Order: sequence, then structure tokens, then C-alpha cells
Amino acid sequence: MLAEDGDELVRERAGSALLSQPLAALASALEGDAPAAALFRHCGQHLIEKPEIALALAKHWRCPPQLLPAAARRLSFSGVQELLADLGRLSSRPDLASALSHSATLTSEQREELRELLEKNTAPESAFAEAAASAEPNPEKRITLLQRLSRMRVVERVQLALKGNREERLALIRDPCKVVQRAVLQSPRLSEREVENYSAMANLSEDVLRLIARSRVLVSNPIIVRNLMNNPKTPLDISLHFLPNATGPDLKALALNRNIPETLRSLAIRLQRQRSLERTKA
Repeated sequence: MLAEDGDELVRERAGSALLSQPLAALASALEGDAPAAALFRHCGQHLIEKPEIALALAKHWRCPPQLLPAAARRLSFSGVQELLADLGRLSSRPDLASALSHSATLTSEQREELRELLEKNTAPESAFAEAAASAEPNPEKRITLLQRLSRMRVVERVQLALKGNREERLALIRDPCKVVQRAVLQSPRLSEREVENYSAMANLSEDVLRLIARSRVLVSNPIIVRNLMNNPKTPLDISLHFLPNATGPDLKALALNRNIPETLRSLAIRLQRQRSLERTKA
């Protein structure tokens, strides 16, 4: 604030003192609840080239919108990843999502998710009909849910996926947009019992099943792993990754499951026989 003082001498001394401040201290100050507007201006004018300052600016909800495009261009790859992982922040700050869409470090998948998030058009009721039918058995409530979803833009469905109830999540896990599906799995209200149910659903997209399989927390649940292996929609590379740790009963179930890929079933039978032979020798 003193660097913007009306007295020239005060401005010069304050500016010199700011040059001696470590970047970590300024980045930490930007993480506070209510940084001074002068701090945003100073960092935006003099330090935005630094990735750690750019990230601190982009993360703060009070950052002036005009600074976001410049901050987004200077983010490191890890900084971009951190912001993209927080769908709650992105869905509540479309200006940040728009700025990030111009980042040179985006993968094609990330760019597509941002494009979906910024989509302003709604989807027809037919896009949610099957999902709403499975999520809500009550016909009247189903119609209400269907109408509500069809009137929402993608960013609004992301917010609903993060904050809604179990029935809404069950419908949105089959949303045509990947970013909404990912938001369901990020919801703080999501229970493991729900994910157990998702992992057994053969009408989910492969992308959702991959997201479940990538979560160390979720795959520590043996029911989820078992469901993924027995789900015919699960990509083969994921099922094969889990196979070596499958229990005897799980291998037996896989051997009898003719809906899964034949490669997986054959390997389950072979592993079952191998373990049986090893027990006989022992």
C-alpha cells in the first residue's frame, strides 16, 4: 500500500523494500482471506511472470478478473493440473476456466473438459431420460429431475454433482459430459457404497470406470475392485492389473462370468489352476 503512496519518497522506499521480499512470503500473503487490493495490483504488475505468484493469483477468488488471463499463461504444468483438479473452483469461476483454456500446457483431454465446462447450451431431456429412470423410481420425481437437468448448463450440473443428493449423483454419473461425471466422483458427499454401485454398472462409460480405478482410496475397497473386474464395460488393462491380487472366490467368479472379455476369463482360470497346483505341492 505504501508503494502507491502519494509521497514520492515513501513510494520509492516501499518499492525498494518490496524487492527484498522473498516470493514465498508474497505468495503466502496472497493466500490469505482478504489480501489488500494493492497486493493484487503489485503482483499483477511486477511478479506475474513467476509461476508461484501466477498460481496464487489464479487460486484466489478475489483476484481481479483482468489478471487471470496473464496468470493462466504463466502457470507451470503442475499449477494447471492443480486448478483443473478443483472442479468446485472452476465451476464457480467461469472466468478462470476461460483463462485456463488458453494455457499452452493443456492436454487434449483437459482442453475438451474446459470446453464442456464453458458450454452455455443446455441438453435435451432425451440426454438424461435413461439416467433419470434408473436414479429415480418415483415417476413424478423422475419427471421433475429430468426437467431440472435438461434446463441446466454444464457448469450448473457440475455444481449439482458436487453438492446434490444421492439420486442426483446417480443420474449425473451418466451425464453425457465427462466433466460432470468427474464432478460426481469429486463430491464430498459421495459414499463408498455409491461407488460400489457405480463400479458394477455396465451402462457407465469407460471413462468413469477408469476414474474409479485410478483412485487409490476407492480401489482399497475390495468390493469396488471385485465389481470392476466383473464389469464387462471395464477396460481390459484395468481388469488385468487387478487380477494378480484376486482372491480364490473372486477368481472362481471370474471363471464363471461369460460376460467379461475372454482374455480375462482365461487368465483367471489359468491363475486359479496355478494356485491350486501350488497348494497341492505344498
